[in-house]
Amino acid sequence: MTIATTPQIPVKALGWSLGAFFAITFAICVAFGLIFTGATMFKAWLPLFPWVTWISWSSFGLGLIEAFAYGWFVALIFGPLFNYFSARQRR
Repeated sequence: MTIATTPQIPVKALGWSLGAFFAITFAICVAFGLIFTGATMFKAWLPLFPWVTWISWSSFGLGLIEAFAYGWFVALIFGPLFNYFSARQRR
């Protein structure tokens, strides 16, 4: 008889992957906004990024850092919560 183990999310891997995903998504949105200037997508996400303006190299770099940090924020909250409730459900 095998005993099923509780699934666990490795928070460190989740943080790196979400951080990279959010930073890449931010870069794609900026590129899209520069290519299709009439779309003005940046007005929707600009309030989420403090001190980021449209657009300079320093602002772009800061946006990448903030997007990456948001990924880690989500991982540090979601990962332990998932692991806790997953372990609790198996009991």
